[in-house]
Amino acid sequence: MEILDLPPSEAARLIPLLQDLHALHVEHQPARYPAAPSDTALALWLQEWLQTENITALIAESPQGALLGYVIYGVEHRLPLPVLFEETRLMVHHIATAKAFRRMGVGQALLTVVKQRAKTLGIGTIATTYAPFNKTSAGLFESQGLKPVLTMAEWRA
Repeated sequence: MEILDLPPSEAARLIPLLQDLHALHVEHQPARYPAAPSDTALALWLQEWLQTENITALIAESPQGALLGYVIYGVEHRLPLPVLFEETRLMVHHIATAKAFRRMGVGQALLTVVKQRAKTLGIGTIATTYAPFNKTSAGLFESQGLKPVLTMAEWRA
């Protein structure tokens, strides 16, 4: 397995894994997520997002070139407030692994590279959000040392 940077021009490679990830969210929170976004809309959105400054996509690729998984992260800077310290952090926005390769260390490998990138940039904080139903993501992040520090709640009419 090799971990590679994914250029924005190849964003469409992520669509099958993103569709699987999105379907999980739709299944558990249908009032929050639109069902079955088109591949065309996803490709356009991903390409534009990956062209944004400070947003990076990494892929895990097999020796034969198969996409095993991906992670999208960004560098965020928060100015100091009277109630919060100034902080630059690396925010993990998405992580997904192809069904056939789950529980084989793909997510671990991707997050290990994310940690290395943070250290190289002098960033001491990695953050993410995940839905309470997604125990797999929670376990992966906790195995990498990320611990919950906030809970976000919503009410929807």
